[in-house]
Amino acid sequence: MHIVTVGSLDEWQMRNMQVLPSAILIMIGGRKVSDTDISAKICALVERFQTSPVIVGADGDELAQLLHALECGARGYIPTSVGIRVAAEAVALARAGGVFVPASSLLAAKEAIAPVASRNDCLDSLFTPREVVVAEALRRGKANKIIAYEMDLCESTVKVHIRNIMKKLNATNRTEVAYKIRELVR
Repeated sequence: MHIVTVGSLDEWQMRNMQVLPSAILIMIGGRKVSDTDISAKICALVERFQTSPVIVGADGDELAQLLHALECGARGYIPTSVGIRVAAEAVALARAGGVFVPASSLLAAKEAIAPVASRNDCLDSLFTPREVVVAEALRRGKANKIIAYEMDLCESTVKVHIRNIMKKLNATNRTEVAYKIRELVR
């Protein structure tokens, strides 16, 4: 396979390539597919190269980002945590007409989706809707900065929610909060 690396669609067009690529791997690193500029680039690539599958390579494997990439038309989502052989097979799968989704994302989704009804009933009666989301993030061990970014809040607002959650659970630290939430949702 002949591999060509370029920094942008403009650079690709400047090279005046005569043959369409058999696949396009766009590496976004730690950026989020949900960022407007990233999703616009993915959509533009899908539109420009309709016969070539676009595959997204990213540092994370969050289900929301994966789904957003697929909604943009990507035919695969490869987290950097997978090995080179898996990545190569993912590209081959996309070239053959399939769609690659990492198992780690699906397993995380299963944990997040399966007991949602019972979990939400218990947590909804105790917390506000935002506190439920923060409590779930704490249960998963996420840092305040990450919670703030994912919820589009200030870090200080997340701290207020955590303080309220700790009061309601009579907990003294975030580890105790995570433990008590796990016990509540069982």
